[in-house]
Amino acid sequence: MDDLQTEKLLFLEYLQIEKNASSLTIQHYEKDVDAFFLFMQTEGIASIKEVDYPLIRIFLTQLYQQKLSRRSVSRKLSCMRSFYRFLEREGKVTHNPFLNVSLPKEGKPIPEFFYEEELERLFSVSDLTDPLGQRNQALLELMYGTGMRVSECVATKVEDIDFFIGTILVRGKGRKERYVPFGQFAERALKKYIEDGRVSLLQKSKAQPVQLFLNAKGGALSDRGVRLILDKLVEKAAMTVNIHPHKLRHSFATHMLNQGADLRAVQELLGHENLSSTQIYTHVTKDHLRKIYRDSHPRANK
Repeated sequence: MDDLQTEKLLFLEYLQIEKNASSLTIQHYEKDVDAFFLFMQTEGIASIKEVDYPLIRIFLTQLYQQKLSRRSVSRKLSCMRSFYRFLEREGKVTHNPFLNVSLPKEGKPIPEFFYEEELERLFSVSDLTDPLGQRNQALLELMYGTGMRVSECVATKVEDIDFFIGTILVRGKGRKERYVPFGQFAERALKKYIEDGRVSLLQKSKAQPVQLFLNAKGGALSDRGVRLILDKLVEKAAMTVNIHPHKLRHSFATHMLNQGADLRAVQELLGHENLSSTQIYTHVTKDHLRKIYRDSHPRANK
């Protein structure tokens, strides 16, 4: 199995250096490759060259017997397909047996989003006289006002904001950069936080981080820190809804499309490489359009 572990480490290094994959993606790939290696061991397969279509079918059967979702099975197959593509490129194998296996079709879930009145409650609970309250308000306004991913938000630096033209430089996946505009509410919240709250938080830190959003000790705010902040804001607002950082991104896209924004423009703002990633929000807006039709057309409910 030593040779297998060596190939795995080279694959993970390739993902990190050449594909610029996130640490979370690399963790998932490592876990999935290890699971397949364990399966190979139980089946008495010692070499990656011995893996063939019948063996993969047995592997698939075991995955389904574990009651895994189609999405989980699809992810594992996609991982192994990428692993063997890498091995083929490196000349370790002559073909990719996973190319013969069809990925299970997934039913795309409709993204959760906040209704506008729910957001208003969230925006009203932060103490704007307190440094952390100012930070929380700026965080909420920026994430909802731009549709940024939480990872993009915590990586933002003060110098990335251009108040003169009202845009922010966003560093997205794969080192891709985009400029996203923000509105007056976000501008006011950001200026208040940068000129007041952030200055106070910086006094607690010796490191003087360049990141825009800081934690209570003056260090750079983490992804997990954002999740905890949102949980506390929901609790403070006495709301019973589920919340996660991506829900603000979903809300941004849904509300933009509901107000007539062009799908291509929303794709650009979100930083989606493919339009299909943005089209999932049209399922939500179709429900909105149906409601407008039922409420407005004189013969809709007859």
